[in-house]
Amino acid sequence: MSETLALAKKLVSIDSFTPKDKGCQSIMSNYLSHLNFKIIDLKFGEVDNFWAVRGQQSPVFVFAGHTDVVPVGDESKWYTPPFSAQVKDGMLHGRGTADMKGSLAAMLSATDRFVKDYPNHKGSIGYLITSDEEGPATDGTVKVAQYLKEINQTVDYCLVGEPSATNELGDVIKNGRRGSLNGILKVIGKQGHIAYPHLANNPIHLLIPALDDLCNEVWDEGNEYFPATSFQISNIHSGTGVTNVIPDESDVIFNFRYSTKNTHEQLQSRVCVILDKHNFEYQITWKHSGHPFLTPKGELVNACVDAIKTVKNINTQLSTSGGTSDGRFIAPILKAQVVELGPLNATIHQVDECVSTQDLEDLSDIYYHVLRNILT
Repeated sequence: MSETLALAKKLVSIDSFTPKDKGCQSIMSNYLSHLNFKIIDLKFGEVDNFWAVRGQQSPVFVFAGHTDVVPVGDESKWYTPPFSAQVKDGMLHGRGTADMKGSLAAMLSATDRFVKDYPNHKGSIGYLITSDEEGPATDGTVKVAQYLKEINQTVDYCLVGEPSATNELGDVIKNGRRGSLNGILKVIGKQGHIAYPHLANNPIHLLIPALDDLCNEVWDEGNEYFPATSFQISNIHSGTGVTNVIPDESDVIFNFRYSTKNTHEQLQSRVCVILDKHNFEYQITWKHSGHPFLTPKGELVNACVDAIKTVKNINTQLSTSGGTSDGRFIAPILKAQVVELGPLNATIHQVDECVSTQDLEDLSDIYYHVLRNILT
């Protein structure tokens, strides 16, 4: 069994549901300590995190990732038990294999190989690991990034091991992510009998034209790296559940995934302008969960593209699609170049999550070549 696969099986066998780490980080930090990394455990609230660094010089290249996993659902529906870490037909099965314990194992084995091949490499290698990526993400990477900023620890380049590939390993890397803004809108009307609408004020009727305007608004047209900003409604609730009562309130939950052509403050302002045009009483609360970030073509992107070409002989595509990741904290707080490069995302958060064992070996090889491109 290869070192990468052995590490992946060891990590996947632990049921580290968010925000519980359950010893995954100890496995990683013990491994890194034998490579002369300085380990700093950073617990914020109930969340385990650690920062590890080898070297004191620039440039500082950091691997970032998370040890927590999402719930498995009904275990009886799994092809193999979700934490048995079994290999069948060339696939490692289990929760977290792709998202993202396989990446963590590949990072460790690549680092071990690189340090042995280049013991006097230039710069420094860091690890920023959390157990709060799949959950609220309030006591994880964001807190560690703030801590690193406070102690003046620079980060020049950061590779996040999130699953990024679509059809084959290395075909897509994420060199940015859209921002995410959530809104909860409450439209206030007046309850009444359905047969006497003139004595009531139906909030659903008030809401519909405003939602139509919001859905048809062109928020921006995107740019070279980002698609146009997307406005999507995820929940609508109103009524008492009977047929003869006009409700007094309607609630809507919506989300913006937005490009660098907008800011969350601008989007909030524009939403309120549209709502105010319709002259009804409303309340709105906002939760901003991530700024957009972008790493243009440069040292880190080029190092990743070259590494993928060397190992897989394919031309990778740069993308900013998909959900949010912890890169949204690292890029703005530490002013680092950030990319996401990991295995296929086809089975993440699904029953029978799995990853190709060959892809894990190739991913370790890619990470090794990224290190060599940056630090030699």
